[in-house]
Amino acid sequence: MELFIVIIYSLALLFIFLYSLAQLNLLFGYLKAKRNIIEDSDVFDLSKDSEIPFVTIQLPVFNELYVMERLLDNISLLDYPSHKLEIQVLDDSTDESVITTSKKIKELKAKGLDIVHIHRTNREGFKAGALKEGLVVAKGEFVAIFDADFLPKRDWLKQTVPHFKNSKIGVVQTRWGHINRNYSLLTQIQAFALDFHFTMEQVGRNMKKHFINFNGTAGIWRKACIEDAGNWQGDTLTEDLDLSYRAQLKNWEFKYLEQVETPAELPVVISAARSQQFRWNKGAAENFKKLFKAVRSNKSISFSTKVHSFFHLLNSSMFLLVLLVAILSLPILYIKSNNPMFDWYFNAMAFFAISTVIFFTCYWVSFKNIHGSGGKNFLTYVKLFITFFSVAMGFSIHNSVAVLEGHLGKRSDFVRTPKFNIESIGNSLKGNKYINKNISTNTILEALLMVYFGYALYAGYSINEYGFFLFHGMLFFGFGFVFFKSVTAKV
Repeated sequence: MELFIVIIYSLALLFIFLYSLAQLNLLFGYLKAKRNIIEDSDVFDLSKDSEIPFVTIQLPVFNELYVMERLLDNISLLDYPSHKLEIQVLDDSTDESVITTSKKIKELKAKGLDIVHIHRTNREGFKAGALKEGLVVAKGEFVAIFDADFLPKRDWLKQTVPHFKNSKIGVVQTRWGHINRNYSLLTQIQAFALDFHFTMEQVGRNMKKHFINFNGTAGIWRKACIEDAGNWQGDTLTEDLDLSYRAQLKNWEFKYLEQVETPAELPVVISAARSQQFRWNKGAAENFKKLFKAVRSNKSISFSTKVHSFFHLLNSSMFLLVLLVAILSLPILYIKSNNPMFDWYFNAMAFFAISTVIFFTCYWVSFKNIHGSGGKNFLTYVKLFITFFSVAMGFSIHNSVAVLEGHLGKRSDFVRTPKFNIESIGNSLKGNKYINKNISTNTILEALLMVYFGYALYAGYSINEYGFFLFHGMLFFGFGFVFFKSVTAKV
């Protein structure tokens, strides 16, 4: 049994190490991109009416009572010729927001805005179904998509649309910003993770010509690209990743604009963060099952792109490995203490600590790019890095269930992330109808794991084995944080 535990533990660490090497390779691509900034020479000249393409903006929404007015007011201010712009509000709502949204749209129409309210009476295909239905009547050659919590700046279209003069480009994606980054510890660590994805990962993949993904919002598609790739499909929970890969398998190119930031609101309650994490992680696993065979067998795709696609689509599956390593770390602690015959093995396994060094370096480069360097920022980064990975491990039960369901093909509804229009601690959540206060089985398991790793801390102390002390401390804090936030339903 001890040998079996050691082998499983080693294999999990090995796979995490290989994943870290893929991230390191993206870091090299990111640094190369920062050194070699190449401006597009072939872009639309929007000062000439003949070069201004028609754009449709799609706003897929579902029960967004608290943010609809803010969204529509913001979209109405976009600086783009009105005769080349239409707005589709793709509304699947089932609550009173349908009435207030309709009223607001009528006001904007009266001001001359070309805006249409498309309200479906069913949610067939969920977000993908709404986008597909709107596309049928969309007048635009290009289709910009914004979720309800996104607030593009006035010049957003003028910064993105010109790149489509290159007929090979199917998508232009922009970087997400965070209007409530500093609201709480929960929003800080979400921003920390998203900043990493939208700087190092997206830029690194784009620089090396690997597959990247449209992120579901804050991007713009060529309508012909959507249709050529097989249109929106609702058979996974991440329709954005699905269509992105199908488009790139059809040889469409994606353009990522790190310098164009699109602000948005982060989930401020843990139930909302849970629903978002579940959807993203399960959807990624579903897309691995759906798409990787096509990627692997495509002879026009380079081997390095196939490797990165493998790790990209399996990104969420890292939670399974992290959870496995965490749970096995306690028996490994006892094996290390009681079996001198394994001393050579544990000395050799110290090599895998390099994975942590790689992750630490990659995240630091991302953090430094946004917040700057210097001793004070570095100390802030170290605290955020440890806190982020602690809480990420605290989510590992919840996210592992999502990943397993995805790989096993278990179907589930698209549960949208509720938005609250919360930007500062002074805003109240009292009476908010979208807060989910139910205690799930996962929450009970998180409590048990908090106790388990509390015991692991005691066990390490009692036998004078401190090699796992920091790791177990992070796990104890992470599971405790997720559990208590879930029980109290507070931010």
